[in-house]
Amino acid sequence: MSPAPPPAAPAPGAPEPSPAAPAPRVPGPARVTVVGIGADGWDGLPAASREVLRGAGALVGGARQLALLPAECAGARIPWPSPLRPAVPGLLAAHAGREVCVLASGDPMFYGIGRTLTEVLAEAGAAPPRVLPHPSSVSYACARLGWPVEDTEVVTLVGRPLAGLAAALHDGRRLLVLSAGAETPAQVAGLLRKRGFGPTRMRVLEQLGGPRERQTEGTAADWPVPPVADGTDPRHAIDPLNVIALDCARAPEALRLSAAPGLLDDAYEHDGQLTKRHVRAATLAALAPAPGELLWDIGGGSGSIGIEWMRTHRTCRAVAVERDAVRAGRITRNADALGVPALRVVTGPAPGALAGLPAPHAVFIGGGLTAPGLLEACWAALPPGGRLVANTVTLESEALLADWYRRHGGDLVRLAVAHAVPVGGFTGWRQAMPVTQWSVTKPAAPDAPATPSTATPSAPSAPGDAQ
Repeated sequence: MSPAPPPAAPAPGAPEPSPAAPAPRVPGPARVTVVGIGADGWDGLPAASREVLRGAGALVGGARQLALLPAECAGARIPWPSPLRPAVPGLLAAHAGREVCVLASGDPMFYGIGRTLTEVLAEAGAAPPRVLPHPSSVSYACARLGWPVEDTEVVTLVGRPLAGLAAALHDGRRLLVLSAGAETPAQVAGLLRKRGFGPTRMRVLEQLGGPRERQTEGTAADWPVPPVADGTDPRHAIDPLNVIALDCARAPEALRLSAAPGLLDDAYEHDGQLTKRHVRAATLAALAPAPGELLWDIGGGSGSIGIEWMRTHRTCRAVAVERDAVRAGRITRNADALGVPALRVVTGPAPGALAGLPAPHAVFIGGGLTAPGLLEACWAALPPGGRLVANTVTLESEALLADWYRRHGGDLVRLAVAHAVPVGGFTGWRQAMPVTQWSVTKPAAPDAPATPSTATPSAPSAPGDAQ
């Protein structure tokens, strides 16, 4: 490429050009640093964190955190507004061009404000915050308890429903619960008793890392309820800054819940509209949940498919669509009882009730297959690679599935389960109603009529291999 020609010289006698006026200075976005701080306050901070705090023009945090800073941190002190997230963009805009330091408890990127700030700044096209972490309450708690951090499951109840703890309860499991306040230990004890985990050992660790650190202990069965600050029991006066350690122990008579799909039918409140245990396990296997994915559970009944989809991983999401309001309420109760209170329930008939729902990764149709346009709407909503599974026990719906199988391929199977029952003084088999199941993955290429494979299956290698 040729270099640009030099600017033309001014004509003889022409006045000298005046220098360009400087553009008005526009303050840049606020420069944000997030500093983790513990119960030990200023004394526990490293030199780098102290230097940032001294030089900040604005100091943002909770009232408790701001009170931990000495007078030498001269920036304007701004308590977090409530609700927090919607207020962040305006707060940062108000301090454009300044050094803004945000205080966070412990590690800001572990269930902390660091995530929210990173997301908000990214949405605004700004650089992510600089983060200076402090040991988290989980690190402190595991150090005090002698628990390996990598083997300890953490459940947060800060801004989350208590019912979410239920999904993590398994006999012999160690849990750390991030508390929402002074009342949380008593609430946790109540849930443990209700779910059959009364023998669980509870230890409440308060003000971890600070001069007022304390640990109290008991079992869920004998934990005082309600907490009353009468001074007769140290567990009545819990500090709001606490973490709860649980050595989970299930009572012998309590229902045992597996971590795998196919929970006992007795785990659900239902009116008979329930995908039974063995068919449910096969259905979840066909749906193939993966972390972060969203399921539409259409014809929710008792909510069992959506609930067990969400129990496979804490980031799995589900929407249960149920036309009957009584059953919809039952789905919500079952979701709470089984530890997935985030299950969304939509009351109304499909396909109309599907309008406006976020696109699913998988769809299960457990009822209403013959509703006009339902299969078409579900197929259209699925992205390439999405899965659709439909179960039916009626001939009319079976014929419909056979037609879709002919056009789109997939797997068409019949699931039959028989249970041993008394027959006089002997034992015989009682056959449950067989279930026809169609499962298919939407192809990446534009749809074309597909013909199911006509290959003859190979013979089983040994009796019992073909189920």
